[in-house]
Amino acid sequence: MNDFTHFDAAGNAVMVDVSAKKVTSRTATARGAVVMSAETLKMIQSGGHKKGDVLGIARLAGIMGAKRTSDLIPLCHPLGLSKVSVDLLPDEATSRIEIEATAKVTGQTGVEMEALTAVSVAALTVYDMCKAVDKGMQIADVRLVFKDGGRSGRFEAV
Repeated sequence: MNDFTHFDAAGNAVMVDVSAKKVTSRTATARGAVVMSAETLKMIQSGGHKKGDVLGIARLAGIMGAKRTSDLIPLCHPLGLSKVSVDLLPDEATSRIEIEATAKVTGQTGVEMEALTAVSVAALTVYDMCKAVDKGMQIADVRLVFKDGGRSGRFEAV
């Protein structure tokens, strides 16, 4: 395993200096899910939730979260994202909402944290909007599944 990059020789937390890195096209995709009762999922799908369009609001929240990643994660670089997409797909068989987010940038550092933040914020928004009817929901399986660009190249989760 490589050394952690966010510490200097004395062990102090630092923001990584990316000034010598090449500007390249970078993409990252993350996935996660919100597991819930079948009744809650049906309520979301039917549009019967009194707070409105749960999936639409969660999609917007995920996009907004990606744009604010550097405000939430102390050592993340602020990025001028070129694209963020967030998809939320109900899965009746497993009683969950699958979430996938993709972030893109042309820059000197990757967008993995932005994709992960988008999934996490979207999931938290679903939870927040539905907690009155299902406090037992679980946010699950948030992970990076793809990244491309930069010195480390391509990664695809197995």
